[in-house]
Amino acid sequence: MGTGLNSRKTRSALRTSASISLQMLLVLLGAWVTLWLLGKAWSVIWPVVIALLLTTLTWPPVRFLRRHKWPPALAASLVTLLFLVIAIGTLVGIAAPVGAKSGELADQVVAGIAELRDWAAGPPLNISDDQANEYLGTGVDKLQASVGSIATATLNGVGSVFNGLVNTILALFLMFFFLKDGPRFLPWLSRQLPGRLSIDAPAVAGRSWEALGSFVRSQALVGMIDAVLIGIGLFVLGVDLWLPLTVLTFVTAFVPIVGALFAGFVAVVITFVTNGWTDALIVLAIIIAVQQLEGNVFQPMVQSRGLGLHAGVVLLAVTLGSSLYGIIGALLAVPVAAMIAVFWNYLREQLSEPPLAVPEPQPQSVTAD
Repeated sequence: MGTGLNSRKTRSALRTSASISLQMLLVLLGAWVTLWLLGKAWSVIWPVVIALLLTTLTWPPVRFLRRHKWPPALAASLVTLLFLVIAIGTLVGIAAPVGAKSGELADQVVAGIAELRDWAAGPPLNISDDQANEYLGTGVDKLQASVGSIATATLNGVGSVFNGLVNTILALFLMFFFLKDGPRFLPWLSRQLPGRLSIDAPAVAGRSWEALGSFVRSQALVGMIDAVLIGIGLFVLGVDLWLPLTVLTFVTAFVPIVGALFAGFVAVVITFVTNGWTDALIVLAIIIAVQQLEGNVFQPMVQSRGLGLHAGVVLLAVTLGSSLYGIIGALLAVPVAAMIAVFWNYLREQLSEPPLAVPEPQPQSVTAD
């Protein structure tokens, strides 16, 4: 005969399952409310996020100056100005060589289009001039039919660029204040919170700041690896603008997905118009190989070591963030995962029992008979 279920144990298991389910629902509800509030305040939170990322990048020189008795305001002002000079110099260093060769590039683009048309006229496509003109006319008609939507998209793009400019300016001002007053934040936060929170919140905030700094440094290292590998490929192929393209690859590495696509597209197009189809395809192959190595090897390994996260966790975090929130999700996925890990580790430390002290064996006294 089979044994029957114990009614007391069954009721206890059901009560435990119901309690855990209710607690999980409350936690999920709290998380949803938090995300909803963050979404409503995103126009304010986004410049703060940018400012924090920039601050982690510029804090080491400020810390060096402050250790050498520089006033906080003067150290923050100097580093902020140097950051602006480097950023503007980088943009000029990319744009100036391209502008100097703009006329030559335009002529080579025209020659490339003519070469493409001649190739299309031969086998296997065998597109005649009349067919090419017909396709061109069809494209022009569709373009004219979609003028309204293009204008709307252009206006939206201009609005996005304007908002991005405003957010950037606001982030720079916030970065200056973070650099100047950052060390006073945690003591101030401790004074504002009651009871145990005055200890826990500053501790978690300090560890989160260290994790954010590790993320920015690891991202810079990954971008440097990408830029060096792609720059070597461009230099070996003899691409005229290899140095600006290398710098562009490093700068855009801080913008996940879109940055790599943009830098790769520019590199392939410039290689095509300057060196031809063969070198352009070689550059495309190099970029694809480097991006695959970055996404599956370099980035997970470097960030997992710097943040204390497993490489698989980093890869899954980027995938989940990009699928849920696009570019912004991909940018913030790894630091958010690192901060969650910081909070979880701190919570475990507070909830764990201290290890039991093992008493040392006492020497036995020897008594004489």
